[in-house]
Amino acid sequence: MKQCLPISHDKTEKPSRRDVLKLAPAAAGAALAGLSIPCVHAAEENGAVGNAFNAPGGPVKLVAMADIVERKLAASHASLSKLDPGKVDVPPERRFVGFDAYKKAIDCLRPGDVALLTTRAAFRPLHLEYAVQKGVNVFFEKSFATDPVGVRRVLKAAEESEKKGLKIAAGTMCRHSRNRQELIKRIRDGEMGQIQLLRAYRTEHFGGLGRKPEGENEIFWQLRSIFHLFWVSAGLWSEADIHQIDEMCWIKDAWPVSAHGIGGRAANSTDFGQNLDSCAAEWTFADGTKAYYVMRNLPNCHNEFATYIHGAKCGAQFSGKIHAATTRLYKDQRFAADNVAWEAPPEEISPWQAEWNVFLDAIRNDRRHNEARQAAMSQLADIMGRAAIHMGRVITFDEVMASSFEWVPGGLDNFNENSPPPVVADAEGHYPVPVPGQWVEV
Repeated sequence: MKQCLPISHDKTEKPSRRDVLKLAPAAAGAALAGLSIPCVHAAEENGAVGNAFNAPGGPVKLVAMADIVERKLAASHASLSKLDPGKVDVPPERRFVGFDAYKKAIDCLRPGDVALLTTRAAFRPLHLEYAVQKGVNVFFEKSFATDPVGVRRVLKAAEESEKKGLKIAAGTMCRHSRNRQELIKRIRDGEMGQIQLLRAYRTEHFGGLGRKPEGENEIFWQLRSIFHLFWVSAGLWSEADIHQIDEMCWIKDAWPVSAHGIGGRAANSTDFGQNLDSCAAEWTFADGTKAYYVMRNLPNCHNEFATYIHGAKCGAQFSGKIHAATTRLYKDQRFAADNVAWEAPPEEISPWQAEWNVFLDAIRNDRRHNEARQAAMSQLADIMGRAAIHMGRVITFDEVMASSFEWVPGGLDNFNENSPPPVVADAEGHYPVPVPGQWVEV
């Protein structure tokens, strides 16, 4: 589990360590010279660092790394060194291990550098606060928080980052898709008429959590569980669905006022984790427009991964499998190959690369770029839907925004491998699963 990565930049022809964009991950952290970014590492790290390496406009170098597990840090360092050896400059003295390693990686950075936060979502608000306090720019991956208190911490850090003029990029990369931006423009120009309904699906088999191995440290095991425990990552619902929830809010250009939903588990489930395997949520916006999302984590079932729009004049597809820019307008509400009115051409670069190109260009040319508030609000919409499903009732925006609920009461500021486990398994090794009507998370 990585913590942060730094990046730094300059405009001189012969880059020094300061001239290069620096990156530093915080979890297994890494830093880039020229434009510095400390980051919290996770599965997305190599991709994010690779996107930073490939962004045009100037040199980039990784200059610091952090992780809570030394062998993970070593593996990440070796992997990134193979990715582009000339852009990795992380000697042993800039590789940090421990739950406070993110601070040491971020401390390698200077104002103008970038912290790359990609570890488990539970720590995202804490790491973001520290990076903003230190006055460095930030790339922070989804999910952005796991509970309402965490969202408010992100919002507060967002406000402080705005005051400082920092550049903040969020992992909602689809907003940087050229094709989606074109369809958004057509929607705003009235080509679809009034938007009446939004719907999205992600139904595929992700798998479940096995039983904790004997002798394994409970905290490290829970952190390794990735999306199987709510306190760690906000759960599969958030990890899998937040992109499309963000898409629907972007299309609507608004945040929902309420949500309700339903979910359950197959009777033969062998999952030791907390997730439900079938979920559906419906959000209502202030004007009454509905948006709904369906997720299923079961094998041998119909699979679909897409976002659709229904306007008064016609329908549209906004995205496709694995966030592909499958962007089309249809002649009416029939979504069929022989009914396409307009289709965007293949994108020249991926949304993941596009977000980094825009982010680093904004840093180098001192243009405003701050996605922290938008990310937090999309996370809030995500949490509304999750809570509605788990609790079995309508959840309002105002209710979530005011909620004092935390998965880990008191926060994770002083958390380490010897802390009491935030969630406890039963005698058979199963972690608690939501029971609608009894469960509380708002």
